[in-house]
Amino acid sequence: MLINEQMIDDIALGATVLGTGGGGDPYSGALMAKVALKNAIKPVEVIALEEVQDTWMTVPSSMIGAPTVSIEKINSESQMLVAFEAMEVALGETAAATFPIEIGGFNSLIPILVAAQKGIPVVDCDAMGRAFPEAQMVTFYLDGLPSAPNTLADEKGNVVTLHPIDGVWSERFARPITEEMGGSAAMCDYPMLGKNLKQSALGGTLTRAMKIGQAIRLANAKGENAVDAILDIVGGQRLITGKIVDIERTTAGGFVTGGVIIEKLNKAGTESMPTDVYVHFQNELLLAHSGSSAGDLNQDSVLASTPDLISILDHETGQPITTEQLRYGQRIDLIAYPCDPKWRTAKGIEVAGPRYFGYDVEYKTIEELAGEIQ
Repeated sequence: MLINEQMIDDIALGATVLGTGGGGDPYSGALMAKVALKNAIKPVEVIALEEVQDTWMTVPSSMIGAPTVSIEKINSESQMLVAFEAMEVALGETAAATFPIEIGGFNSLIPILVAAQKGIPVVDCDAMGRAFPEAQMVTFYLDGLPSAPNTLADEKGNVVTLHPIDGVWSERFARPITEEMGGSAAMCDYPMLGKNLKQSALGGTLTRAMKIGQAIRLANAKGENAVDAILDIVGGQRLITGKIVDIERTTAGGFVTGGVIIEKLNKAGTESMPTDVYVHFQNELLLAHSGSSAGDLNQDSVLASTPDLISILDHETGQPITTEQLRYGQRIDLIAYPCDPKWRTAKGIEVAGPRYFGYDVEYKTIEELAGEIQ
């Protein structure tokens, strides 16, 4: 499948839904990908995970840092290529393909930039099926694959190569380096042979993002409900249809953290919805519970939690809203839907469940929670 500009727009839109509020600004990512496509060595091809050869060296391409930073600190066109080629130097070999480490608005498009400049394909896969805030929150870490080497690059040309013992140490080293690089950096980690990629990555996630983006675009063109169109693809449910009445947001430590309060709109058919919902985030939306403050959180108030996906969508258009774009007065639908089964394993919940982020509640699937509410 050869990438074109419409596909870039659809991937950006759908990946922002799956990015659960994080993954970077889709608008700037789409613009950069389109420019890269026009200047490409050859047409950029997206290949299925099954097409990857066992002996290929594959390297993911991504950005690390707080999404709020990318609004004012625009990434350079060559920044990702610098990190990617530094990885090839560290490995002593040329990469045969690249892919997104996560599915998020900006990070899903970064591999297109590299593929266009290197003349290599993008693999239709990622290591999260969504976006997560920390480097070890990938299926590769769950499967015990090595993170090293890591390479980071900023827009000035600075490059750092790391050899952490695992993904946790990768996060501990890379985050403060990213801070020194201005809060946002290009990063490559988890280089691996094709045979390992096929065993551990989540296949078909780029095309899933594109399908969601297409559904939003077509629903709006036909005057249909775009949120319903999204839910038809991802499953799950609306948690609340409401208005944002307050938001707390802090950018520090390489993350944007905070919470948003949503007040229910008085509409017919919403009687089963809570009056107010509080949503916690750390780059990505992590946990939603009934109540109008963070202090209302308890086991019985939880509506959805990581690693399941939570997305905030514009009520009229279904357009996903990232955490840095949340504003007072926005009319939204808050939806939640299932994560990949790998994240529902004991190790997956340990790595990316609510307790990891400091929430004193047990993880329950959204299917379980929906049953309790009913």
